[in-house]
Amino acid sequence: EACPVTIEHIDKIVDMRRHLTLMEGSAPPEAQRAMTNIERAGNPWGEARETRGDWAKDLGVPTFAEKQDAEYLYFVGCAASFDRRNQKVARSVVQVLRAAGVSFAILASEETCNGDPARRIGNEYLWQTQAQQNIETMRKYGVRKVIASCPHCFNTIANEYPQLGGNYEVVHALQLVDRLIVEGKLKVGRGMTEAVAYHDPCYLGRHNGVYDEPRAVLDAIPGVQRVEIEPHNRERGFCCGAGGGRMWMEEKVGQRVNHRRIEQLLAINSGATKVASGCPFCLIMLEEGVGAKGVQEQIKPVDVLELVAARLET
Repeated sequence: EACPVTIEHIDKIVDMRRHLTLMEGSAPPEAQRAMTNIERAGNPWGEARETRGDWAKDLGVPTFAEKQDAEYLYFVGCAASFDRRNQKVARSVVQVLRAAGVSFAILASEETCNGDPARRIGNEYLWQTQAQQNIETMRKYGVRKVIASCPHCFNTIANEYPQLGGNYEVVHALQLVDRLIVEGKLKVGRGMTEAVAYHDPCYLGRHNGVYDEPRAVLDAIPGVQRVEIEPHNRERGFCCGAGGGRMWMEEKVGQRVNHRRIEQLLAINSGATKVASGCPFCLIMLEEGVGAKGVQEQIKPVDVLELVAARLET
């Protein structure tokens, strides 16, 4: 969109990283640690594989092994499985899907990293092994439809798994929630009146063109006044930094990207008390950013799905 001769610069950068990683064995130590964790444990945090579904144990969420006739696979992803803050988002997803009567199940310990971090850092072999493992598991259960609350999972499964024969109908959770609200299958009640700024995740917005559905969901919540972080929104949205590897690495030159993003939010003087997104990595980076800027009492980062879950009508 930005290049005058339509060169896909991200693909070129990934190609260069692939050469550095696979041919020269060159990768930042922090990134290499994340790759080692994915290789050994199936997630960048290095948490035990068998604990992947522990966040859902007290919710009674069925696995596909228990409910093979489920319509949807909820592909939870590493962040919502292991990061405590994002586990709350996964619980909100479950709450919302159940309220709408959606038939779904998870893979729990049979799920592994989608492989996105490995491919972006240049480790194509590790990406393929992770992707093939998930594809084989989904094939075993006959999975055809996938819900992802992580845009990185959404993008990888929808756009990259077909390269390895994994073809599915993939929706981001906010796309599905928007449809459920429009169809009258999900009722959202009034909560406190509040201004909420929306941050566009890169892999939901610019990579996949999903701009309207998250905003429509926010607009459907009575009492929520949506705020745009203009001019850095929609197609010109500003990255939180996670997709460029700053989840795992520190900046060596200049300012951290997520700190700059919080400065942009503060500069619009909107009175927003929350900044909402639809990505677990954005949530982590935004929380670190408000803490670094000392405005955690002024602005609270949340996931849009948490706002929906808190206002469900029963």
